[in-house]
Amino acid sequence: MIVRDKPRAIDLVFAMRGSIVPHIAGRVGLMVLLAAALVWIDRHGTPMPRIDGLVFSTFGVALSLFLGFRNNAAYDRWWEARKLWGGLLADMRNLAREVELFVADPTARADLLRGALAFLHLHRANLRGLRDDPVAQSLAGKKVACAVHPPDAQMDLVTRRLAAAHAAGAVDGFGLRALDTRLASIALQQAGCERIALTPLPYVYSLLIHRTIWLFCLLLPFAFIDPAGWLTPLFVAIVGYVFLGLAEVTEELAHPFAMTANGLPLDTICRAAEISLAPHLGEEPPPPLRPVRFFLG
Repeated sequence: MIVRDKPRAIDLVFAMRGSIVPHIAGRVGLMVLLAAALVWIDRHGTPMPRIDGLVFSTFGVALSLFLGFRNNAAYDRWWEARKLWGGLLADMRNLAREVELFVADPTARADLLRGALAFLHLHRANLRGLRDDPVAQSLAGKKVACAVHPPDAQMDLVTRRLAAAHAAGAVDGFGLRALDTRLASIALQQAGCERIALTPLPYVYSLLIHRTIWLFCLLLPFAFIDPAGWLTPLFVAIVGYVFLGLAEVTEELAHPFAMTANGLPLDTICRAAEISLAPHLGEEPPPPLRPVRFFLG
């Protein structure tokens, strides 16, 4: 996730970190070349057909509606994912306090909290498709990290540890019920994240929007040849940058757990949980993660 202050005037021109330009530069460049070729052919070869600008106004409105709809749907996924991870962080902090209240044995408390942290990192790695995440493996162990579904395997292990603590008399019935409710809330947040990760936006939306953008931008020179002349490639570049840029941003927002410029900072949230649980484990809190070249992972 890119973390930057409000862009200055010079940033609007030269800032590439966090910009969508590197992702769409090739496609915009191709549109510009095609527009320039059409203008050259019109000037030095066969006159090109002309299209009334009113047609493109109507076409552009329809395309904007498509892009707006998909952008709203993608941002809703991104924001819901952020709320779910905020809920996970809150559940981790509440779990630490409830363990302090209800678990008498210090060893059992530490086992439960370390198991919860291992689950959080395994959940992060699972959402990102990282099967060999070193942090998750070091916390959970190789056996759990290699399970078919590592976060579930770790949550099952935490549940067994809680049951063992109850059987040993370290947790009474009321505490067991409270902690089980907290684990159920964590599992609910986990399922919400997996629903987003495993249910992408319908492919037909992406197909329709990208086809329409290309069709619009490739036909645009026929409306600009007369009024704009050799400036036609410039106007095509501007329109292509706006439409392709918005489509690319929407594509990133639709995958909130990916390691992209607009992906959620899952490592930072996990570190916040480690900082919150460290006092309950009797450890020194680790330092918070800082952006590296404006990127917060």
